[in-house]
Amino acid sequence: MKLFVDTGCIKDIETIAALGILDGVTTNPSLLAKEPGDFRQNLKRICDIVKGPVSGEVTAIDFAGMMREGHDIAKIDEHMVVKVPLTREGVKACKALSGEGIRVNVTLCFSAAQALLAAKAGASYISPFVGRLDDVATNGMELIREIVGIYDNYEFTTEVLVASCRHPIHIVEAARMGADICTCPPAVIDQMFNHPLTNIGLEKFLKDWEKAQAVKA
Repeated sequence: MKLFVDTGCIKDIETIAALGILDGVTTNPSLLAKEPGDFRQNLKRICDIVKGPVSGEVTAIDFAGMMREGHDIAKIDEHMVVKVPLTREGVKACKALSGEGIRVNVTLCFSAAQALLAAKAGASYISPFVGRLDDVATNGMELIREIVGIYDNYEFTTEVLVASCRHPIHIVEAARMGADICTCPPAVIDQMFNHPLTNIGLEKFLKDWEKAQAVKA
C-alpha cells in the first residue's frame, strides 16, 4: 500500500520524504492556504521533492471552471493530479479531463454509489473520507471494504485512496482490506513509528552495550 501525506506544508513534506517512505502528497485549498507564497510555485516545489503523485484541487464548482483550473493545475508539473469534488459537475469534469490523459482524484466521497460513478468516469483515484464518516457515527472503514470489493468485481483501474485518516488503526485496516493508498496528516505518520516496547527494547540494548564496554575497559 502506498502512503501519501495530506498537507501543504513543504517543511513537513521534506522531513517525511527524507525517511524514504513517502509515495505522494494530497492537498486541498484549506491546506495550501496555510503555506506562504504562490500556491502554484508551492505545488511545483512539492512535486520536485516527492517525485510522485501530488493532488491539487480545483475551487470552481461549475464544469467550465473546473476544466479551466484543471488544465492550469496539470500544467504545473508532470506529477500533478487534478482533484475535483464528487458532484455532477465534478464527475463530468473527471470524464473530460481523464479523456485528455490527465489524472483525476475525485474527492469528498462518502458512499459506494459515489465511488462507482467516479470509477465509471475514469478517475485515477477515489478519495473516501473515513474519519468524517466516523464523526457522524458511521463506520468509515466499512465504506472502504465496499469500494474495494466493487472495484475488484469489475476490475476498475481507479485506485482507492483512503482519506481523512485520524490514526494508525485506519491505515492498518485499510491495508488489510486491500486499499491502494492511505493519505494522512504528518502527525498520524509520526504515530506509526511509536510503540512503547520499541523504546523499552532500544533502551535496554543500549544499557547492556554500555555495561559490556565498561567491563572491557
